[in-house]
Amino acid sequence: MEPPKAQAVVATALNAQAKGLMTTSRKAGVPHWREVALAAIHRRSKCGIARANLSGKADRGGSSRMHRVVAVAPCLGICPHHRGPPVSAPAESSALLQTPLNALLQTPLNALHLELGARMVPFAGYSMPVQYPEGLMAEHHHTRRSAGLFDVSHMGQLLLSGPDAAAAFESLMPVDVIGLGLNKQRYGLLLNDQGGIIDDLMFVNRGDHLYVIVNGACKHGDLAHIQARIGSRCTVTPQFDRALLALQGPVAVSALQRLLPGVENLVFMTGHGFTWNGADLYVTRSGYTGEDGFEISVPAASADAFARALLAQPEVKPIGLGARNSLRLEAGLCLYGNDIDTTTTPVEAALNWAMQKVRRTGGERAGGFPGADVVLAQLDGTRPLTRKRVGLVALERVPVREHVELQSLDGAKIGEVTSGLLGPSADKPVAMGYVTPEFATAGTRVNALVRGKTVPMEVAPMPFVPNRYYRG
Repeated sequence: MEPPKAQAVVATALNAQAKGLMTTSRKAGVPHWREVALAAIHRRSKCGIARANLSGKADRGGSSRMHRVVAVAPCLGICPHHRGPPVSAPAESSALLQTPLNALLQTPLNALHLELGARMVPFAGYSMPVQYPEGLMAEHHHTRRSAGLFDVSHMGQLLLSGPDAAAAFESLMPVDVIGLGLNKQRYGLLLNDQGGIIDDLMFVNRGDHLYVIVNGACKHGDLAHIQARIGSRCTVTPQFDRALLALQGPVAVSALQRLLPGVENLVFMTGHGFTWNGADLYVTRSGYTGEDGFEISVPAASADAFARALLAQPEVKPIGLGARNSLRLEAGLCLYGNDIDTTTTPVEAALNWAMQKVRRTGGERAGGFPGADVVLAQLDGTRPLTRKRVGLVALERVPVREHVELQSLDGAKIGEVTSGLLGPSADKPVAMGYVTPEFATAGTRVNALVRGKTVPMEVAPMPFVPNRYYRG
């Protein structure tokens, strides 16, 4: 689906802002690019994903090799591609429509980002670093070979507590929550009544409560949804004032264990509490790059000092959103708002692995979640799919970006790319998108229509580079 005109205006404004081309009106004290973007948002309330062109070249709306692409969520603090009325309008959303750029939310590491020379862009209602002076490619490769530090404090952290918390949370997702072991982590999917994905998330069983991490652009809507659906069954406590850092890469453990001895004992998708300089931290061995790594929840007051302590380790460099995007795409991981949204079911998104047998037809706790009739029928094959998410590799060295049409070899439209770029580690153009089921088999040849020209592609298994999670 092509973005609406309002989204195109926002994208153009964000591209210009990312390159530092827009100027600030001294008289009004409001950046001109933001006036344009906000006017567009007022005209068209549906939000979308903007592409930040970091190439320094004019944005022709195509797929220049020099683009360094990152998905930039709108400044509203709500989910990209949200369709229909919101569950609950975020309080700050309307305020952001009336306020200048400097009123964007800042993470506890904002001063550090500026000190390090980061290029800042709006993302999920926050001012966030898209890249640092060494650039996206260097940051990407450093993470793959050493250790990269990401600020992901825009994401939402929640606690669900009470004796019925696990059963209540399970009622919202096609996922086994009740059976999750102590200090174990799992990927989850909040669904609407049509089986569409409201958000994807991570959660941990911490014994007396569940610790939940949701996407930053969706956190207020998620909080309202969870409170409305299960707030009478458990206590829902937002922890949006805590920072969240991700340390990713093959030697991340070497750097982190100097600060947090014992963290090396964690394995993939497990977590544990630690203390650092009197601050209570919670660490999971997880991440969104395909590498071994950790996500660390830190009190806001301690975040700057802890990040500086990590950056003082010889293996660690700061990494921005641009490299985070290229790393996750090579790892075959979905970006909410691009690759999955409220119109996409888990089965269409090829996320069957995230739905445990106990929740499927014939399982001990089958169904009972929103959209179960749709999702279970798709899993069982009694409701045929009309599209499926696949990996794609271009057979020419031409990056194929989101929204590019996919065609059969005889020119019929069969789908659309949702994420795509020149994979720095894969060293070839990689993408993911949706095609009709008959074209979803690995090895199938298709064409992408890039600026009026066909680019041959092949359906490929994901990830595009091997995952290196530490499982013990």
